[in-house]
Amino acid sequence: MTHRAACGPNPAATASKTSTHRLHSIRFVPYVSERERQASLVLVGYEMLRERSDRRTLVFVGLYYASFVGLWVVDPPGPLFAAWLAVLCWQSWQCAIITHNTIHCPVFVKRWMNRLFQVVLTCAYGHPVSAYVPGHNLSHHMYTQQDRDVMRTTKVRYRWNLLNGLLFFPTVGWSIAKNDKAFISRMKTERPRWYRQLILEAVVFVLVSGALLLLDWQKFLLVWWLPHLAAAFGIISINYLQHDGCDADHPYNHSRNFVGRGFNWLVFNNGYHGVHHDDPGLHWSKLREVHERDVAPHIHPALDQPSIVLYMWRAFVWPGRRVRFDGGPVDPGPPMQDVSWVPEHGLPPQVSLGAEGG
Repeated sequence: MTHRAACGPNPAATASKTSTHRLHSIRFVPYVSERERQASLVLVGYEMLRERSDRRTLVFVGLYYASFVGLWVVDPPGPLFAAWLAVLCWQSWQCAIITHNTIHCPVFVKRWMNRLFQVVLTCAYGHPVSAYVPGHNLSHHMYTQQDRDVMRTTKVRYRWNLLNGLLFFPTVGWSIAKNDKAFISRMKTERPRWYRQLILEAVVFVLVSGALLLLDWQKFLLVWWLPHLAAAFGIISINYLQHDGCDADHPYNHSRNFVGRGFNWLVFNNGYHGVHHDDPGLHWSKLREVHERDVAPHIHPALDQPSIVLYMWRAFVWPGRRVRFDGGPVDPGPPMQDVSWVPEHGLPPQVSLGAEGG
């Protein structure tokens, strides 16, 4: 696979749209050659970014930590505390989205800076960033809605669609943890650098968590643990919104997009989910442009939703029905048993494992 200086459109991904599974269009961006690095440097103070737009990424991560420290130290009275806590939960979810973006397209040019950034994100998101990589890249992206996709939406089958949305997270959580454990065990010897990075992130997170627990167990639960739980719930549950009732085998109708401008500014264009599945290595700042050019002219109009809030109201409250994008009822088919996504004979060459893939 060609190493490139920055995350950008992949013509091969667009050209390869067929009704068959899109394995060969998947692209993950690893690190670049030294010559390409020198050609692509973007200096922001003393930082070296691969994309200038990731200044917003750094600002939002900084805002999370500012909110966390402020809420812990100030400890305002009831209503203000609750409102501040709600904002902190949202910010932790934003950091989960940043984690998702980072594993596909690293923020910094230099590897050591990406390693450090993954540790910083681990404490903002509440889970080792390296552990997010394998299940997302090797399961969900490669086998969307199939038996090797541990996050397939057909696992939830309640008649009341609100229960499907609320219980999707705990339903798929066990499968995610089980497969991640198997992958980590394999990578301990196959990819020792990746394994050491994972351990570094986990150790730092446990040490910080332990220190906060000793300082104040009530604040630990409310200000540290609860926002991280909200972030995990949000980043996994949004998969239900993005894929349930779609056509996983269709070249365009495999994902639901939420195209509101304000929402996408806050979530780094993650509303444009279809083009992300077609070209996972495409930097988040380019998703809207490519979606409007290559996807919007062909996708079913019901899969370009202008508002995620209004869609959730219709899906879960009124009329609250579980329907396909074309208006028909969702048929989840017979239950499928999970099949392990852990590769039997080494990792596919196009798959990146984050800051330390070796």
